[in-house]
Amino acid sequence: MKVTRTRTTVSTALLAIIGATAALGAASAHAQSSVTLYGIVDTGVQYYNNAAGGGSVVGMPTLTGEVPSRFGLRGVEDLGGGYKTFFVLENGFAVNSGALNYGGRLFGRQANVGVSSPYGALTLGRQMNMSMYVLQNADVIGPSIHSMASFDSYLPNARSDNAAGYLGKFGGLTVGGTYSTGRDAAGPAGPSATNCAGNVAGDPVACRQYTMMLAYDAAQFGVAASYDVMRGGTGASAPLSNPAYTDTRTIVDAYANIGPAKIGGGWIRRNTSAAAHSQSDIYFVGATYHASAALSFDAQVLRYLLRETSDSTLFVGRVNYLLSKRTTVYTSVGYMENSSRGAAAVAAGGSVGTGQNQLGVMAGIQQRF
Repeated sequence: MKVTRTRTTVSTALLAIIGATAALGAASAHAQSSVTLYGIVDTGVQYYNNAAGGGSVVGMPTLTGEVPSRFGLRGVEDLGGGYKTFFVLENGFAVNSGALNYGGRLFGRQANVGVSSPYGALTLGRQMNMSMYVLQNADVIGPSIHSMASFDSYLPNARSDNAAGYLGKFGGLTVGGTYSTGRDAAGPAGPSATNCAGNVAGDPVACRQYTMMLAYDAAQFGVAASYDVMRGGTGASAPLSNPAYTDTRTIVDAYANIGPAKIGGGWIRRNTSAAAHSQSDIYFVGATYHASAALSFDAQVLRYLLRETSDSTLFVGRVNYLLSKRTTVYTSVGYMENSSRGAAAVAAGGSVGTGQNQLGVMAGIQQRF
């Protein structure tokens, strides 16, 4: 058979990966393993007023709808005795244009491989860190168009490059941690990245990051706490432009299930120790109510305090209706109150005039596969 070599574009590579999934799944069945293609396509039309340039904005969002759009490949092989190997390759993309999010990375959301056992799972590669895991139960709104991302874009994008991670569950207790020798790569590294140089030879602290989490989940409630420390690097984006500078987040949260309702809340403290020190707090409380198997309501209030600078309050309401097991339609409404020096936009990736309040509305549709 004659083989012709050509340059492979990113788009061609994506099609090749997706096309090979079925063959991989069939071939791996004999080894008690599987490869699964999965994803979410989520978009709609948003509106918000008082944009930074004046006037209002109407259009399709780039970063997220109710959740960010993605597709991925997940593979598992059973080794026996409770041990399994696994991998995850997960891409994030913008539905409005088809462009790759996360700085143009092919697998910007996750790219890792690992081993799970009765004693926990060890994961190597780009992965979600504990600042993301700790919020999954208590934050009822999640990484939505109107969410705490307006105050801290890192929180819905808490991932680490060059990382080793551990997550173990023992009854109701969950223990986890990650350690990164280069938390984000130089260049267009995606949302909230500071363009650190990755692994820096000869420097034991530059661009390093560690996160840790302890959580307890009972039948009707749960509590969790995490600690996240990232270091700067020479030439990285401000404020972490020096290996001696640090950005630290402490998160404490809890949730409770009461019949068809769920209540969740928490506190997030951020300390940035750089050329200038800054400290901020986010307090949040919210609830989800399932009126039926298809209809649910979400509401959340968030308070943001940037010490000696500004404060903002965000009110969010959302209605979800399941057309099927795979398809959801939803409407989200957010209202941001900014102090005279506040400039928190109501919509993720949006803008607002300093000191102005802002109304944001989005109607969208989401399909999972």
